[in-house]
Amino acid sequence: MKACSILIVEDHPFQLMYLQNLFSELGDFHVDCAQDGVQALTCLQRRDYDLVLTDLLMPGMDGVQFIQNLATLRSRPALAIMSAASRRMLMAASLVARNLEVNVIGLISKPVRANALRDLISKLMLLRDSTPPTQLASIDRQSLLNALHNVELQAWFQPKKALANGRIVAAEALVRWIHPEHGVLLPGVFLPALSLFNLEERLLWLMLEQGMQAQARWAKQGYDIPVSFNLPTHLLNSDDLPDRIHAFVLEHNGVPGKILFELMECSTPQQISSFYAGACRLRIKGFGLSQDDFGKGYSSYINLVSTPFTELKIDRALVRGCNENEELAQALTSIVGLGRQLGLTVVAEGVETAQELALLRKINCTLVQGFLISHAVSSDLFLQLLAHDGPASVF
Repeated sequence: MKACSILIVEDHPFQLMYLQNLFSELGDFHVDCAQDGVQALTCLQRRDYDLVLTDLLMPGMDGVQFIQNLATLRSRPALAIMSAASRRMLMAASLVARNLEVNVIGLISKPVRANALRDLISKLMLLRDSTPPTQLASIDRQSLLNALHNVELQAWFQPKKALANGRIVAAEALVRWIHPEHGVLLPGVFLPALSLFNLEERLLWLMLEQGMQAQARWAKQGYDIPVSFNLPTHLLNSDDLPDRIHAFVLEHNGVPGKILFELMECSTPQQISSFYAGACRLRIKGFGLSQDDFGKGYSSYINLVSTPFTELKIDRALVRGCNENEELAQALTSIVGLGRQLGLTVVAEGVETAQELALLRKINCTLVQGFLISHAVSSDLFLQLLAHDGPASVF
């Protein structure tokens, strides 16, 4: 495998030399340098890089403007942002990048230390070693209909563990496309097309059916596992959706009290009244409701206290690096405290390190899910996780 190519964007000559020396000490990398955003964009037009490490506070084109321009390029490298400015400034810049679909893998405070670069390189290596999502040249409506008909779209399950005892107590159903030519495809590859062709409700029925089948198999082995399903909120435009969901669940011998819907922010109903009406009617029929991605998008405190949620799910953007960021830690403490005072199960998603887990336990979060616990797996493999379940060493 060829050496990683890195572009450093830094206007201070001494800092530039210091960073070059650090990278040379840490491994075999191809490192180019640019003194400002304009020069960096010229470099990016000449060749592809695996990583861009940019300062925020630069004369001329500042780091935020550079990120905005970076997002317009055909090939987008991973991004790390460094600055002597406040951590909050770094977080704001990272939100700019992430909302422009630039992959941010590091936020580094100046002065840059060797261990910070070492962590950054580890993340970069993991990114290179992991199989990138297959990009299908085109996904037409018929191919998706065939996938639905042939049950190539399958529910996989990510466990939720209780911090009180380290046991798996619930699962989230996440879709995977078991493609006959391309293997396992992640949702980011095909969900936009599925949404474009208005097939999300078709997917909902398939996921519900497979989720309830999995619950029945697990129950035969003695495991009572509630399952949550993602529900795009624009589907609540159909006033009778709660009735149809309830009838479908009963028809398949499901138990509403063991099914929870995570109300997603990827879309909104035409009228906000449809959101509240749908949420209320789903709860009336016994289903659990989760405020998904809390702390991101349009989720708000008034929504939280005015909707009959049973679960509060904290977005991974607030969890990532919380142990290293006092402001994030304070925000999480406040959110977890509010959720528990409202009588909600509080779930932190995207937990990836033991340090993040330790902080979440300290602030009395209820459940956690993320790569530290397990990736999403097939129903059979989930049963194996249940069979070997116990308080792991990280707990």
